[in-house]
Amino acid sequence: MTDLDIASKIELKPITSIAEKLGLHSDDIEMYGKYKAKLPLSKIDLKKVQQSNLILVTAISPTPAGEGKTTMSIGLSEGLHQLGKKTIVVLREPSLGPVFGIKGGATGGGYSQVLPMEDINLHFTGDFSAIEKAHNLLAAVIDNNIQSKTNSLGIDARTVTWKRVMDMNDRSLRKIVIGLGGTGNGVPRETGFDITAASEIMAILCLSDDLEDLKKRLGGIFIGYTLDRKPVYARELKVEGAMAVLLKDAIKPNLVQTIEGNPAIIHGGPFANIAQGTNTVIATRMGMTLADYTVTEAGFGADLGAEKFLDIKCQSAGLSPKAVVITATIRALKYHGGADLKSLTEPNVDALIKGLPNLEKHLENVQQFNITPVISINRFVSDTEEEIQAIKDFAKSKGIRVALAEVWAKGGKGALELAQHVVDIVESGSSNFKPLYQWDAPVKEKIETIATKIYGANGVNYAGKALSNLKTIANLGLEHLPICMAKTQKSLSDDPALIGRPTNFEITVREIEIAAGAGFLIPITGEMMRMPGLPAHPASENISIDNKGTISGLF
Repeated sequence: MTDLDIASKIELKPITSIAEKLGLHSDDIEMYGKYKAKLPLSKIDLKKVQQSNLILVTAISPTPAGEGKTTMSIGLSEGLHQLGKKTIVVLREPSLGPVFGIKGGATGGGYSQVLPMEDINLHFTGDFSAIEKAHNLLAAVIDNNIQSKTNSLGIDARTVTWKRVMDMNDRSLRKIVIGLGGTGNGVPRETGFDITAASEIMAILCLSDDLEDLKKRLGGIFIGYTLDRKPVYARELKVEGAMAVLLKDAIKPNLVQTIEGNPAIIHGGPFANIAQGTNTVIATRMGMTLADYTVTEAGFGADLGAEKFLDIKCQSAGLSPKAVVITATIRALKYHGGADLKSLTEPNVDALIKGLPNLEKHLENVQQFNITPVISINRFVSDTEEEIQAIKDFAKSKGIRVALAEVWAKGGKGALELAQHVVDIVESGSSNFKPLYQWDAPVKEKIETIATKIYGANGVNYAGKALSNLKTIANLGLEHLPICMAKTQKSLSDDPALIGRPTNFEITVREIEIAAGAGFLIPITGEMMRMPGLPAHPASENISIDNKGTISGLF
């Protein structure tokens, strides 16, 4: 059966009964129909957060074969429940662009899913729409101010980098010209569209503590310069209040359920190769308030999502993970070992062993934060016992815990070994999180620390524009901000063709963007895509609905 077939056969529990598992009364939640609800921020208890156990799920470098972090995160939470631990899984929201493009949905798979999967993968509770509207309100106010004769800040239109966003893959909107048609239609200038998940508003929402903090961060968005080279921030346009109003419900985490009827929180969804790639601070704190174990994930490999989760989110929010699960598949390791994509289901221990250095580097990355990792082998039907044993032998040689997980096929039962490893790590107290760098270090030092220690690069090259950006950052007094590297997810390097564990390479920073509202700097390496395009045959070709309202083709 497909994921949708499996999900459609599950009898959903009323969201009020899911809330009761967390000690919440029906009056404590804001209902969005029978099976979805918003959780009020007033339920967060920072004392309980400090007493709870946060578990991060990450992975090796992604491959076209897929790794299954979300599926593993959900399955692990189910396994912890079966061990008698009060657990909640906290995940990101899917973006509509990938749902209708090539990637598909992001609610797990098989018997390790969050439900209702159709709603979550589509409009859900309107969070993405609210973020889109708040972002585009700022864009409209900027252009209105440029046009205005009586309320002008004197913004130099050539310096404005704020684009518009929409939650759909549409390459035709990447680069556009606006304001054509005469003086009544605005000032002509080049701009474009990004996908909503790449919006700084998304990043801001995911790092905010509450509405006041959200409003302050929105006001801190750097817009550009005036004609006499003075910096302009969103607060000078007096728009942050209205933007916060649009986000008044989006800031509240969403409560749903797993296939096994356990609580799940879904909230926020920033890109991991450009932004921080993890759900909101608010959702994580909510989960840690309401449960003893909170399982969460960070996008892509430990070089991207996990590094940003630990260096940005955890430092910002005062979080300290107790264990990190590194998801690996035999297919992906064979790919990193040089096996052809078409042959990954064929037994090939030699290619698998050649691909193990990629896993080894991600393990080293986690250990640099003084957190104990455990390897989770996400099993597929094509995996052989000999291949599985090769990973176990590797783990034993490194002194690393390893578990075979069959969460897609068995749900929580397939994650019992992994769950027990996680509990053992937590109870041993072996993890004592420490960040990779201090925020107040020089910008170049922070970039080079990530490049050399996490990616394994020999050093960093800076293009002329990046050097100019460094001067701008210094002039704006923003050198204290953490680093959110924009890098390909396909390689530990900035070259997507270098699979496995590359050595003897340098990365090149083309430019450094300023996300002053979100509170980080974004060094750009390689060509980063903020508005994806659709493939020749998008997933939308197979999605439909019948007269009874039954959806088909969604995955």
